[in-house]
Amino acid sequence: MNTFGVEEEFLLVDPATGQTVPAAVEVLKAAREEPGGMVHAELQLTQAEAATEPCETLAELERQLRQGRERLAAAARGCGVWLVPSGSAPFGGPTDVTGGDRFEGIATRYAEIVHDYQACGCHVHVGVPDLETAVAVCNHVRPWLPMLLALSGNSPFHQGRDTGYASWRMVEQSRFPGSGVPPRFRDAADYGMRVERLVDCGILEDDAMTFWLVRPSPAWPTIEFRVADTAIDVPAAMLQATLSRALVMTALADLDRGREAPLLDEQVLAAAVWTAARYGLAGEGVHPVRECRVPVTDLLHELIVRVAPALAESGDLAAARELFVDLLRNGTGAERQRTAGEDVVRSLAIGVSDED
Repeated sequence: MNTFGVEEEFLLVDPATGQTVPAAVEVLKAAREEPGGMVHAELQLTQAEAATEPCETLAELERQLRQGRERLAAAARGCGVWLVPSGSAPFGGPTDVTGGDRFEGIATRYAEIVHDYQACGCHVHVGVPDLETAVAVCNHVRPWLPMLLALSGNSPFHQGRDTGYASWRMVEQSRFPGSGVPPRFRDAADYGMRVERLVDCGILEDDAMTFWLVRPSPAWPTIEFRVADTAIDVPAAMLQATLSRALVMTALADLDRGREAPLLDEQVLAAAVWTAARYGLAGEGVHPVRECRVPVTDLLHELIVRVAPALAESGDLAAARELFVDLLRNGTGAERQRTAGEDVVRSLAIGVSDED
């Protein structure tokens, strides 16, 4: 069975103002003094990341997700700030790029794009045997990336305003060159050549940096899904993880049968991503294969049908069904943020009660 793991990026927010604060150094230092999970710095000092180890079961992944969130949230509260799972900063706030040659190089290269870029994602890693397989699987999962985004939308606010989008994070990310759904690659050599070409063109800091929504991980023997907003809660993160693994397993089965990845129109794919970012589950979607607008419920049904055998194989079918029901009953992150309104930061903050 393919292992999987999750990296979750969070905002650090001032409880009094609701704005982000550059407190990552203090928060990460406090978090590293406590056992459980891995924590990392991000591009901005207003962000922090918790990562699980590779897991085989959804139950183990859930345990590590909760442990990582609790560990970072407790460290944040100890430093006088809140840990907030949102794809964008609802009320903005001052930013400060994390130190180090690479982060400083990124800030210099992209200039104003990075200045207020506080986007937080839920990155899912799924184990694969080698780079050749990873590239082939990426080709197969491309049509389903917009649906993963629609399910994850959790960033409707920017600088105190309702943007009208389910995922404003995706709009912010689209400002970077080469963002969006990756192209269809012939093989691993073609993938490597295209990445190096982008580096040579001066739009990527190095070959470990791409903005594609799915890619072979530059650090691990995994496929890295980077499409989803940071999950509003653990069940939403679990849903992204189990669907991502099921898509990889389904693609591997297709490869074993000799099935080619579909040829897709790149502009239609971009339209599907934009529509998912704009409406989430609250409007129509774009069908990447049929190249037309369809009810988003049709796309959701197709996704479920496609991955159901893989979910059954991994033992996650019943759990995935419950996670879907939970999402549809409680609403996406964007819907729940809008319901909270001016209290959005308090409603999101992990481990914060009404008395805090």
